[in-house]
Amino acid sequence: MSAVERQTAAPFDAEGLPALQRRTSAVLIASQILGGLGVATGIALAVVLAEDISGTESLAGLAPTATVTGTAVLSMPLAALMTARGRRPGLVLAYLIGALGAGLCVIAAAVGNFPLLLLGMAAFGAASSANLQARFAAADLAEPQRRARAISNVVWATTIGAVLGPNIAAPAGRSVSGLGIPETAGPFLWASGVFLLSALVVAVLLRPDPLLTARALAPVEEQSTEARSIRAGLAAVRASARARLALVTVAVSHTAMVSVMSMTPVDLDHHGASIDLIGLVISGHIAGMYAFSPIMGRLSDRFGRFSVIGLAVGLLACAALLAGTAGGSHWQSAAGLFLLGLGWSAGLVSGSALLTDSVPQPARAAAQGLSDLTMNASAGVGGAAAGLIVAQAGYGWLNLIAACLLLPLGALALFTRGKRKAGAAISEAQRESEAPRDAAS
Repeated sequence: MSAVERQTAAPFDAEGLPALQRRTSAVLIASQILGGLGVATGIALAVVLAEDISGTESLAGLAPTATVTGTAVLSMPLAALMTARGRRPGLVLAYLIGALGAGLCVIAAAVGNFPLLLLGMAAFGAASSANLQARFAAADLAEPQRRARAISNVVWATTIGAVLGPNIAAPAGRSVSGLGIPETAGPFLWASGVFLLSALVVAVLLRPDPLLTARALAPVEEQSTEARSIRAGLAAVRASARARLALVTVAVSHTAMVSVMSMTPVDLDHHGASIDLIGLVISGHIAGMYAFSPIMGRLSDRFGRFSVIGLAVGLLACAALLAGTAGGSHWQSAAGLFLLGLGWSAGLVSGSALLTDSVPQPARAAAQGLSDLTMNASAGVGGAAAGLIVAQAGYGWLNLIAACLLLPLGALALFTRGKRKAGAAISEAQRESEAPRDAAS
């Protein structure tokens, strides 16, 4: 144990940990609200800004793609920093990079430089990475039987920013009208300030660091610094069937959600939906993603991670069926998108909790970074492929392909659960067979 970790652990005993966990969760929720607000405010007009600068619709989609790419690429470096130094430095740096990226977007808009905009959007994605990593920070000090709830409460906090962000994009745009900056860049200027405030909240209030505290209070056999490397994290995931299932759950849930959600506005528009109606459908989808996450957390803690993974598969399959066969039925599209959000929430919460359960404490930060890298890289590919699939085959086929992604996930979940039960039965039989020998000796 390092000197820093000994100092971190010293003031806390078992009785003081619940209060520390509540305080840590409150700080993370506050930063999540701010971070979610900044991300949603900027993303609301990202495509419009990209089209204004590039002068063509064909390049406008590269802006959100750059953000997803940035989130994925930065996941592992940030995880490496957290592995070495704790959650607080990693989250602060991520928000600072996000603020820098938002600032670059404003400069790109002012000078009309499209490559600079893409660079800024990639750096902007660091804030999304911070928001994702915050859910794992909430689990650092949580008891195993309450770990999913701790994760879900932080995910829920994103609801506030996701709802408010698009609504303040217009005022943010008008606020820069006299500064020689395009109105479509105003939200990014505001987002930069919000990310800086998020970084300040984490830097000042996230003390003691939850990851360092958890390490300092871990059993002696888990104190090895050699087990904290990125390589050790990857090895821990490879060695655990449950960890691999968790990674696949998060990646498939996120890929299916992003692929279908990204093309739903296009399908609704083709079937005569108004912009207001499209906005309501997407708002319902976002509510499904975040607002009900505490329920998913409680279900995961109460009935187990595998049960909620099965629920995620079922919800996502129903969503694909409803959305893919909706045609001109807007209410059916809305119902499908709402279920799509619920399925994503169930997969993210249960998969994140299962991953944290399944790897040793020293390797968790690295394994969690790998999870975010995998989910964002997969979603980036899925989002890019979604447009091609819709253009060549149609929106219904996109939903069918998304549903097909769920088949190997469901099979893997059943196989892993069956293997786990078989292992538990063998262990119980061994204990019973050894009991008579122990009594005789």
